[in-house]
Amino acid sequence: MLVAPLIRPAKHGGRPRTVDVREVLNAVFYVLSTGCQWSALPKGPAAEEHGLGLLLALGMGRHHRAYPPRPLCRGSRAGRARGQPDHGDHRRPKVGRRPQPNGEGGAKGGSTLDPSGYDAGKKIVGRKRHLLTDSIGMLLAVIVHPAHVQDRDGAELLLRQARRLFPFVERIIGDAGYQGPKMAASVARTGRWRIEIVRRSDRHRFVVLPKRWIVERSIRWISRNRRLARDFERHCRIACAFVRMAMIRIMLPRLAAKPSA
Repeated sequence: MLVAPLIRPAKHGGRPRTVDVREVLNAVFYVLSTGCQWSALPKGPAAEEHGLGLLLALGMGRHHRAYPPRPLCRGSRAGRARGQPDHGDHRRPKVGRRPQPNGEGGAKGGSTLDPSGYDAGKKIVGRKRHLLTDSIGMLLAVIVHPAHVQDRDGAELLLRQARRLFPFVERIIGDAGYQGPKMAASVARTGRWRIEIVRRSDRHRFVVLPKRWIVERSIRWISRNRRLARDFERHCRIACAFVRMAMIRIMLPRLAAKPSA
C-alpha cells in the first residue's frame, strides 16, 4: 500500500509490461538484506521459502514464487539511485516532530570502477559514506566518495545535494571533525544555514551528549544489511542507492505500524 503509488506505471504503446515491478523491488531487498550475488537470487520452488521469509521480516507477508530474471533485477539498481520516498510528511509526525526537518544532521564513513583512495588517519583503502540525517535518524542525503577526501570536503558535496531537496533547513549539527573556518566557509557557500559543533566533554569517560550519535546510529541501522557491511559496489551511485534502499526498508514497517493508543 505504501510502495505501490511510488512504482511508475508502464509506458503507453509498445509491448505490454509482463514483469511485476514489485517483485523486482523484493529482489533488490533480498540482495540488500542477505548480501548475496545477483546470480544467487533464489529461483524455482526454493524461491518461495526464501522470499516469504524476507517478506515476513519486512512486514509484507504474501507468498512469493520466484524473483524476476537476474539481469532485470540487477539492471534496476534500486531505482537507479533516484532517491528514497519522502518520509517527512509521514514518519516524523508519529514521533512528535514537524513534518519537515528544520535543522539537524551530521556525517560519517567504504572492486570499484569509481575511484577509491587511502585514508591515512584511519588506515583504510576504499571509499567513505557521508550521510545527512534529521533528528530522528532518517536519511536526508548521502554521497559516497574516495577515502582520501577529508570529511570537511565531503561535507560540502553532501550539503549541496541536501540544499536542493531541503532548502528550509536552518541548522546542521556535526562533531569536531567539521570545525574550523574551512567548514564554515563551505556551509556559507551552500546555503543560508549554520553549523553547530558538538564536542566531547571528556575523552576518558562516556558522557551522554545531545544530538551527537544520531548519524552513527543511522549508520548502524543500515549496516545490519549485509550488502552494506562492506563496500561491494563498483560505482558510487549504486552504493548510494543501496543506502537509500536500506533506509526505505527501515521506514516501511514504521510507516505501516498502527499508532499506539
